[in-house]
Amino acid sequence: MPTVTDRSIAGEPGGGIGGSAGDVDDGGDVSAGDVDDGIDRTAPGRADVCVVGSGPAGALVACRLAEAGRDVVVLEAGPRFEPAPGDRAERMEAHLRPGGGDVWGMGGPRDRYSSTGDRHYPLNAARVKAVGGSTLHWQGMVMRLHERDFELRSRHGVGADWPIDYDDLRPYYAAAEREFGVAGALDNPFAPPREEPFPLPAFPPSHSDAIFAEACERLGIATHSVPNARNPEPYDGRPACQGYGTCKPVCPSGAKYTAESHVRRAEAAGARVIDRAPVQRLVHDAAGDRVDAAVYATPDGTRHRVEAREFVVACGGVETPRLLLLSRSDAYPDGLANSSGLVGRYFADHLFAGVGGRIDRPTRQNHVGFNTSESHQFYDGDDPVEAIKLEFLNYAGPSPAIEATGSEEWGDALLDSLRESYGTHIAMGALVEQLPRYEHYVGLDPSRTDDHGNPVPEVHWSVDDRTARAIERANGIQRSILRELDATIDWVVGPENTGPAFHHVGTTRMGEDPAESVVDANCRTHDLRNCWIVGSSVFPTGGAMNPTLTIAAVALRAAERIDAAL
Repeated sequence: MPTVTDRSIAGEPGGGIGGSAGDVDDGGDVSAGDVDDGIDRTAPGRADVCVVGSGPAGALVACRLAEAGRDVVVLEAGPRFEPAPGDRAERMEAHLRPGGGDVWGMGGPRDRYSSTGDRHYPLNAARVKAVGGSTLHWQGMVMRLHERDFELRSRHGVGADWPIDYDDLRPYYAAAEREFGVAGALDNPFAPPREEPFPLPAFPPSHSDAIFAEACERLGIATHSVPNARNPEPYDGRPACQGYGTCKPVCPSGAKYTAESHVRRAEAAGARVIDRAPVQRLVHDAAGDRVDAAVYATPDGTRHRVEAREFVVACGGVETPRLLLLSRSDAYPDGLANSSGLVGRYFADHLFAGVGGRIDRPTRQNHVGFNTSESHQFYDGDDPVEAIKLEFLNYAGPSPAIEATGSEEWGDALLDSLRESYGTHIAMGALVEQLPRYEHYVGLDPSRTDDHGNPVPEVHWSVDDRTARAIERANGIQRSILRELDATIDWVVGPENTGPAFHHVGTTRMGEDPAESVVDANCRTHDLRNCWIVGSSVFPTGGAMNPTLTIAAVALRAAERIDAAL
């Protein structure tokens, strides 16, 4: 039976299911490049804005501000993986080979972490430290949150309300879809209202989508297309999808969006991007109400300072609170911007639920490397029940390429084995909402240190009873659909063996009350006038939608506010 770490059910950081429970081990130092690579990583003069992190949030903010004429410096902890001719194809081939492992250099002392709580959290399974962040290997599914996601406390008395609502983000959602080049259709009867069509047409339903649709129609379950940040036709300098099917962990054609696009645009507008420059701490002024500098290390061990008028922290739901906690001072003994005591608190994720098996007809599994159909029918409701997003998987069961490369057979014998094992698998997945809980947190583990001697992040996380019941509910719906297809059910991912979708939310939540939140509605920290946080860490709740489009929308909205503050 597959577990949530099997490649056969890999999902989306915009996230996904993948990796192994052994990611806590130290391994070797897998950082890219030589110490003396000839790149100048010295600090520039005082900038208008210093952005820490170059994933989708940091890259979009840097791009918008640089194109507005601001002097921008971006500090990225990981390397720059230049898309040289053939580079992405070589990474795909490495992934497909037996024992290919991680193709983006995660692991080793740089990426140590600790996992506590009732469930192990395999942090390194789905993050990338590099220019572009985890969009280098994300699945690329981009949905808007629903209206209910912003108003859980008001509507249902659970979770928390955002200080902004869906209407506040509507124009920024539209802008984010244009920036990403989202392919989609207006066929989702459960979607929140929108102001314009998607920039690109949706990908057509797959062969297995049609199989699922037959059963769902008989059961009264609506199916619809999935918005994807990949090109069905050329867009914004990126080619059309070539159908390699290895979207996670690498898109060889470049049709899938990565934040590298906005990094390049920022640099073209004059921004300076310094890679392999992990920020060690943020230093504030004597009054304790402004950040003066970001102190970063270079591969040769030298420390540098970037001074700026405004600072933007965009390191994700784990590294953002870690940096703030590492930046403690006499004025902030519990960590920078942490007068509320909530930095690192209310960590949450989406949980995976899945059911798979075989049917007596061809399913053409793995011909498409991403989801093309889903259902939001079980997302909204009158009762305070956790949201569920159903997914119809195109990549269920073994891949013939991986099966062949790992086989000791050859010729006709291998062909016969592939015919028996491949082509009839079918599976469903689901993302299940997890409500934020104070007891779930990202902290520091002083007993373990990274390659610079800093305490590693500690992820304290579990699967609570409410979420477990929602997973069981999702499994029940999935079983009913597969039974309608007369499928033999081979495996179930339920509450006992579920795992995270690696959609980190919370840890620096936004809110109106400084005692109950870390940043305000504009993503500025309550404690420091020139320190802003963008990314999923500011989400008070996460719904059950892949978070990257909301990350982008919030970042674009914050970029306007930062520009106005300069």
